[in-house]
Amino acid sequence: MSMVSLDLSPLIRPVYTVPTTVKVFDLSGSTIGDVTLPPQFLESIRPDLILRAYLSALTARLQPKGTDPMAGNRTTAVSFGIGLGIARVPRVKGSLWPTARIAPNVVKGRRAHPPKVEKILHEKINKRERRKAIRSAIASTAIKDLVIARGHLVDKVPQIPLVVNDDLGRIGVMTDLKKTLMSLGLWDDIERVAERIRIRSGKGKMRGRRYKEGKSVLIVVPSTDSPVIRVARNLPGVDVVPVRNLSVLYLAPGGVPGRLTLWTLGAIEELRKGLFMG
Repeated sequence: MSMVSLDLSPLIRPVYTVPTTVKVFDLSGSTIGDVTLPPQFLESIRPDLILRAYLSALTARLQPKGTDPMAGNRTTAVSFGIGLGIARVPRVKGSLWPTARIAPNVVKGRRAHPPKVEKILHEKINKRERRKAIRSAIASTAIKDLVIARGHLVDKVPQIPLVVNDDLGRIGVMTDLKKTLMSLGLWDDIERVAERIRIRSGKGKMRGRRYKEGKSVLIVVPSTDSPVIRVARNLPGVDVVPVRNLSVLYLAPGGVPGRLTLWTLGAIEELRKGLFMG
């Protein structure tokens, strides 16, 4: 009995689809044209690679730390041995009741398992893997389902990915920026973060990280001299980054892809030149 093979390829659809051409908006939210997305937006989504690149970038900031190898050992204390009715820990000589030293469980003794400088903190990643992870994170910003899954509010956002003209980078006043973000439907997500700012539990409150703040809109500009960089960084949860400085830390905070991203037209054209390819 022969089995009939069926071609199911026309019925199989990819999990996520990214449009090749999207609209371009002005600061008032009106459509002014179309733009073809560069090939970085068509990369396959690799959450495992994005998480690995995120951990690599995060651990690269850590500085090795450790205790002095001789801490707690600078003493002439020795053990008196057995038969005296006292514990066999090293003790200081010359006193009426010799005090213990060196042992991990005594006063002024060493630590049992201190942090060591030779511990490997940085998780390394290959250059091509890191670039592929960045391309995958860029592509994930163009998928509405992933953006919603991260918790962003996109009900009023006219389009994902959202592309505006380069006038956004020339905004130098907060009032104008707020008006633009409200026109593009992004202000609700910023308010979501502002309402959930909370005080950190634990001793981190005393170490310069008192508040915990979520992530909102990522604004990608073409260059480092854009005035909007100094303005938008005052908004809760908003990050502004030049396109050449993009990393998984910005595109996928916490290693979770799909951040709500506002692309400028100039940043799209910079990507078209081949950034993060190869």
